[in-house]
Amino acid sequence: MSALLEVDHVGMTYLVGGLLNRRVVRAVDDVSLRLEAEKPEILAVIGESGSGKTTLARMILNLARPTDGAIRFRGADLARLRGRRANMDFMRAVQPIFQNPFEAFNSLKRLDRYLFITARRFAGARGTEIAAHADRALRKVGLSLAEVQGRFPHELSGGQLQRIAIARALISSPRLIVADEPVSMVDASLRMAIVSLFRSLRDELKVSILYITHDLATAWTVADRVLIMQRGRAVESGDARAVLAHPQHPYSRLLKDSVLSPEDAG
Repeated sequence: MSALLEVDHVGMTYLVGGLLNRRVVRAVDDVSLRLEAEKPEILAVIGESGSGKTTLARMILNLARPTDGAIRFRGADLARLRGRRANMDFMRAVQPIFQNPFEAFNSLKRLDRYLFITARRFAGARGTEIAAHADRALRKVGLSLAEVQGRFPHELSGGQLQRIAIARALISSPRLIVADEPVSMVDASLRMAIVSLFRSLRDELKVSILYITHDLATAWTVADRVLIMQRGRAVESGDARAVLAHPQHPYSRLLKDSVLSPEDAG
């Protein structure tokens, strides 16, 4: 099978501090993963704060450049993307969903404006097609344009805003969604609804999802595979149920013991 995404021995090094106390921080260290083009799946990247998972997500979104290794999307090295068209094609195919839905939207702008701009920019929609694209995307997440049009972010709940953020990501018909802690700012009662939505996107729209999380309970529910990170390194990976039920690495066992009992998760 051909690869949709290849992360090949990637690392990220930062210099932090001032002239007198400068030090090197290895945020990501020799991480590799692969998603197949012909097999849409949800890969959960799991780790505590400071594990490097968000830095990894930023590199996959081409928002940060690895200091070593390579990231390839559909065989193209992200470091070698040149020109507006190549970058637009990449952004159309790889869409982000961020942690805090209240920060994803300007409180002074109507929500439909974000959807319309995305439809014009990434779907090439014009005229009445713009609203039609927005409405189709919203219906995929259980909303409609009639419910959203003309409304400001403060008029909706966090769960509704996160679904609108997902709808905006879907307008361009992406092949990969990078979701960075997408349920951490949502009420517990809505978390499973959103992760269930991710499963539907995988099954019905054939979208692969990189699900960045510290939450083993939702990873247990949604993921096909997991990759567990500690201090920038991938310490364990494999089938989600197998790894979370019977972790082999001491750090993975510690996460399971402190956060999740798979028997209770059902």
